[in-house]
Amino acid sequence: MKISSKGRYALLIMIYLAKNYDNNTYITLKEISESESISLKYLEKIIALLTKAKLVKTLRGAQGGYKLIKKPEEYTILEIIKASEGPIKTVACDSNCDKKDTCISKKLWCDLDNTLNEFFDNKTLKDLL
Repeated sequence: MKISSKGRYALLIMIYLAKNYDNNTYITLKEISESESISLKYLEKIIALLTKAKLVKTLRGAQGGYKLIKKPEEYTILEIIKASEGPIKTVACDSNCDKKDTCISKKLWCDLDNTLNEFFDNKTLKDLL
């Protein structure tokens, strides 16, 4: 399992917005792009995923930008990663596998997936501030 730059940058966006949560202001992607040295075009793709997952809200116009919908402590790292990367799976075990019912190592991979998901589910955005 490897979390791509998309997942890491989604987390950076959310941390940046969390740092500005108390200001109750909308933050532009341009500001985040310049501060974090990340391509604006790439951030646009990622913020679309975060918006679709209802993790951030947007305001258009001169005073527009993005901000968190909830308090930083109400976001788990797992939901941010899932919004940008999809489910966390170490191995592609699925219902199409011929050995799904007899696989000797399936429990190991399922246990690892559960451990990773639990780890990220028990960490909040506030924990990273």
